[in-house]
Amino acid sequence: MTGLVVAVIAVSTGAILVRWSDAPSSVAAFYRVLFTTLPLLPIAVGRYRDAFARIGRRDLGFATLSGVALALHFASWFESLAWTSVAASVTLVQSQPVFVALGAWLLLRERVSRRMAVGIGVAVGGIAAMSFGDLLGGVLVGPNPLYGNALALFGAVMAAGYVLAGRSLRQRLALIPHVVVVYGVCTVTLLVIVLAQGHPLSGYPPREWAVFVGLAVGPGLFGHTVVNWALAHLESSVVSVSLLGEPVGATVLAFALLGEAPTRFTIIGGVVVLVGIYLTASGSEA
Repeated sequence: MTGLVVAVIAVSTGAILVRWSDAPSSVAAFYRVLFTTLPLLPIAVGRYRDAFARIGRRDLGFATLSGVALALHFASWFESLAWTSVAASVTLVQSQPVFVALGAWLLLRERVSRRMAVGIGVAVGGIAAMSFGDLLGGVLVGPNPLYGNALALFGAVMAAGYVLAGRSLRQRLALIPHVVVVYGVCTVTLLVIVLAQGHPLSGYPPREWAVFVGLAVGPGLFGHTVVNWALAHLESSVVSVSLLGEPVGATVLAFALLGEAPTRFTIIGGVVVLVGIYLTASGSEA
């Protein structure tokens, strides 16, 4: 569980860095994944050459699905941050446990205990309070919150697909070969999206490149890479619901660095989310 704590702290910085970037959202997503992958290539080539040779067609298919899903997750979530608040975007994109639990039960035959089911329900209830409480109260943050929220929710569905495919792969592949293949597919998919949208790949000021590197090192290497490591040791539902701690961390950072003060719905919902994480994690150990 220590690795998941590190991952949650790291991924909590992602939304802040995206907000600090003036580059198109798909460009920021592309360089985040590219710069996360490049440092891993020498290790992959030097130590895991035989492991890559043993990757079968079935596993390559799962890796492709996982990488495409991850690319669509990043593209939609990064864009959502331009239209809605950090708290709403991050909490909605982390609603993935609902889809992960259903998919794990149907596809991977993972058991979801009653305590885990209650924990997931409590956590999702906290997400609803954080995401929709202000909306129902007439407080709108962002130029088009409904559009931004829809993008974030789509990102949650894609993240669930990424987690489920990754859970299957990590049973057979070592961490480095797994992430290099999946991140490689993700990078290529995002490159296609950037080119299709007509955005330039160069000409950005130094500040933007610093943000791109920050996205790779923090949320990328210390965030998603650690999550992939955890998928080999914990059930996918537990990993996914633990990442619901990201909205709490991102909300705190948004208040400290962006001046987005949390409302009572955000605070109450954040506490409920943490309770849900505890119930789900402890339920998996019962």
